[in-house]
Amino acid sequence: MARIEKRTRELAAEPEMREAIELVLERAEGGEIQWVDVREDLTSGQWGRLIERGLLADGEAGFALADRDAIESGLESPDDDGGAASGGSSVDLPDSEGASWSIYDKGAAVVTLLFFVGYSYGPVRNVVGESIDLVFGPLQDVLPLYAVIMIIATLTGLYSTLLRANLMDMDRMAAYQQRMKDIQERRKEAKERGDDEAMDAIQEEQMEAMGDQLGMFKEQFRPMVWIMVLTIPAFLWMYWGIGFRGAEGVWTNLQPVVLPIAGQVGWTDTLFIMPTWIIWYFLCSMAFTQIIQKGLNISMSPSTS
Repeated sequence: MARIEKRTRELAAEPEMREAIELVLERAEGGEIQWVDVREDLTSGQWGRLIERGLLADGEAGFALADRDAIESGLESPDDDGGAASGGSSVDLPDSEGASWSIYDKGAAVVTLLFFVGYSYGPVRNVVGESIDLVFGPLQDVLPLYAVIMIIATLTGLYSTLLRANLMDMDRMAAYQQRMKDIQERRKEAKERGDDEAMDAIQEEQMEAMGDQLGMFKEQFRPMVWIMVLTIPAFLWMYWGIGFRGAEGVWTNLQPVVLPIAGQVGWTDTLFIMPTWIIWYFLCSMAFTQIIQKGLNISMSPSTS
């Protein structure tokens, strides 16, 4: 495990932590060790840092060495690859080229911008609305509007979840987040030791790591482009049909809806600074998206464990 080896090198740069690691290696019989085995020779802070940095992991009867060979290798060459002496991060980042957008992603972004024009330009809105009406029009003919919006919210929640799960690299996102967390932890430790040289090195690394924030943004925004390519036409269809913000409105038989607290309201009435139909869509979308994520066991948060 290269990560364990690097973290060992970083900790071993501190004499007291090097002694703590050596002691744990010596007393970890069978690969496991308990606090009672070392509490007379180690401080609780040293023990906690070994666990926090991942050198010790949960075992069957106590804590187990994450990787004895990697830890021993880290002790033998603490200054390799820059280690803690240069403030280098112990987090391995994926190849940055993997975060670049393909030509299809860029094309989807252009199409999204063109769809955005439809919110303020009638001819575009009418073309999109009439086209989408071929798909959703039959639903609108047989179901009330609140049910149609629920169906659209379910569909958008389903494909947005699937798109995010397949287009967003959670490992890369976790690596970005873990690197920033690692830098902050080492900065705090260096500040507590009063190590000005390490503080300067970590400060430089922190400035370089700002580029990671751009990588995270690109990872997060990539699936959003594809989601908007499919969602904006549905919204334009509702704009076109309901008659919102200058749209003519082709649905003339819309009945008011009764909502909790608000009571009976029209679909274009302003409710909490937004029209009723938009609020109803967002409520349905959030609810069904959560259900879909739970049902498919898909997590939208990167794991840094």
